[in-house]
Amino acid sequence: MKKKRVIIGLSGGVDSSVAAYLLKEQGYEVIGLFMKNWHDESVTLSKECPWLEDSNDAMLVAEKLCIPFQTVDLSKEYKDRIIDYMFDEYSKGRTPNPDILCNREIKFDVFLKIAFSFDADYVATGHYCQKDSFNIDSGKEVYRLLAGKDKSKDQSYFLCQLSQKQLSNILFPIGHLNKEQVRKIAQKQNLVTAEKKDSQGLCFVGKVRLPDFLQQQLKPKTGKIIEIPNDFSVYSKSEDFDNDIITRSRKFRYKPSDGIEVGQHNGAHFYTIGQRKGLGVGGNINPLFIIDTNVDNNTIYSFCSSQFRF
Repeated sequence: MKKKRVIIGLSGGVDSSVAAYLLKEQGYEVIGLFMKNWHDESVTLSKECPWLEDSNDAMLVAEKLCIPFQTVDLSKEYKDRIIDYMFDEYSKGRTPNPDILCNREIKFDVFLKIAFSFDADYVATGHYCQKDSFNIDSGKEVYRLLAGKDKSKDQSYFLCQLSQKQLSNILFPIGHLNKEQVRKIAQKQNLVTAEKKDSQGLCFVGKVRLPDFLQQQLKPKTGKIIEIPNDFSVYSKSEDFDNDIITRSRKFRYKPSDGIEVGQHNGAHFYTIGQRKGLGVGGNINPLFIIDTNVDNNTIYSFCSSQFRF
């Protein structure tokens, strides 16, 4: 009987390396593809996005496992679908999650189509997540995304926007393992990636200086940092709270007159709600947290952490 063909995204890391090994052990015909999605290293922290090293490690793993290997350049698709989207979202004062979009648009859309051009039955990755399926009343099979066994490494959240079609064609070979087990398998098989550190930062870009990255298209613009006081009237509960839950759940828009100016920033679109680093405001024992941004009037609103009530 002909073996099922699986195209695995070999990233040059230990997780995808072990995933490829396990697939081959399970009797699949495995082909490794390395996705090159980013060229501009000018905004990437030194040695934090060594795609050439990653590609070379992926190739060495493929050689060790005796599986075919190829590199595909998806940098144009990545820029069009991920990077341009990021700039647009930040310009509107929103904070995007490029990793979720990258999985939906690149790894399991563009990459999936490339895999099918190789007559693949499935694609596979080294994600720490699992899936199962069940039949609904009509008899249709429905796929369900599950958390990985290793709760500290679970990546199911980053795959939350995958469609049923996408899920039906994906394998997660290491989802039932924890990180320690994965590394032990890699060590036992003498894979070059066995001790390699986990990648960090923006998907396929690496660790970046986000302001430098955003300033490629978004220009600095000086604005005010407004601190909202603890006794701001909106924070007090009214007696009709339970009866007014819909009104109170609506987003409140602050005004500069609601607080006092405590500093200046270089562009509201460079900051995000919940951020506490990078404001450069002194004079407080406790740090300021950003509670809102307004890109229309280029204002940031903050709140002193010592004032939070839970």
